[in-house]
Order: sequence, then C-alpha cells, then structure tokens
Amino acid sequence: MQKFGAITSLAAPLDRSNVDTDQIIPKQFLRSVRRAGFGGFLFDEWRYLDRGELGMDCTARPQNPDFELNNPKWKGAQILLARENFGCGSSREHAVWALAEYGFRAVVAPGFGPIFFSNALQNGMLPAALSHSAVDFLFSQMREEEPAPVTVDLPAQTVECAGEKCRFEIPAEDKTRLLEGLDAIGATLMRADEIRAYEKKRRELEPWVFLDGAK
Repeated sequence: MQKFGAITSLAAPLDRSNVDTDQIIPKQFLRSVRRAGFGGFLFDEWRYLDRGELGMDCTARPQNPDFELNNPKWKGAQILLARENFGCGSSREHAVWALAEYGFRAVVAPGFGPIFFSNALQNGMLPAALSHSAVDFLFSQMREEEPAPVTVDLPAQTVECAGEKCRFEIPAEDKTRLLEGLDAIGATLMRADEIRAYEKKRRELEPWVFLDGAK
C-alpha cells in the first residue's frame, strides 16, 4: 500500500449529499473481487449515457457532459470534494477500489458513511471530515475560473486552500498505518516476532490448547 504524506491537487467537486456506494460503483460490477478494473466504472450511472457492465471497454462509451467529473478541468485530480454522508449505503470495498484506481487519494467531505470511512483507511485512502463551512469554502474556490490547489497534509492533519487551513481528526492508529503504507495485516506482520514469542510461551504454559500438543 502506498504511503500517504501530503498531496497537493485540485479538488474535483461532486456537489451532492448522501452519495451512496451503489452510486459510486453500481451493483453489477461486484462480481469481481480482484481490487482492479473498477476505475473506469466509477460513478457509472452518472458518468456515462449508457449502462456499464463488467469487462466493458469504457474508452468509447458516450459520456454525460453534465456530470461534474467529466469536465476536463478536473482531470488528474487526486482529491474528491463532496457533501455530507459520502459513502453511505452498503459495505462494498469496491467503492474505495474504484475511487483509488480512478486516481483519488483523499476524499474531503463534512461526513462519511462509517463503513466507507473504515474501508477507505484500510485501503490507503484518506477520508478527511471538515466542517460544513470549510467544505463550502472549498467548493467556492473550485468554482473560480482558476481554482486554487488544495493541500491535504496527513502528518499535520490539515486541509489548506487559498490561505485557509482547517484541521481534521483521524484515529492515531489509522494515521500511523497510512503514513507507513500498511493495511491491518501489514501492521500486524510488523509485530511478527512478538506474536511468535507469545505463541511459543503459550505452548510451553498451556500445551493442551494446541491440537498437536507440541511444545
């Protein structure tokens, strides 16, 4: 998993509240669990004028010119700006996989669906929750003819744009894992020596617990 430090990018504005995971990646794409191949189908029902199916070549599909993210201005943006309760709905990790493969590394919004928030952290994406007024300010900046870049700084826990800086909160353990580029399994393996020492000691003290009875 890629380490997360600080990123500076335009923030692609998705001015919608309660964007659920089925809108992020519709249900017909959930047949695969490869963690890849979903970026082209991100926001599929809003992004295209036809219906997408898993395995389709998206390069020739008709795009919806009214969808915010189809504006060439936001091409290459690493930050998605959204409204309240982003990522509500089902628990599908595919939503985070699609956002990440599309190119987003952080989502800034006033609040997130709790399962999406956890899935994002487990997959190396930063969900930064700011106040409604701070998010309003960012949207206003993105509406400018020449939008100011946004910096999301994980070590400092801040989002900065046009001289305004706001702080977001993140659990200390999740912050450390993002900084180190570790998911939960990777973080556990960092303590492999301690785990082996514990298992050895327990075998010595309680050998009957283990099926092989070995010490």
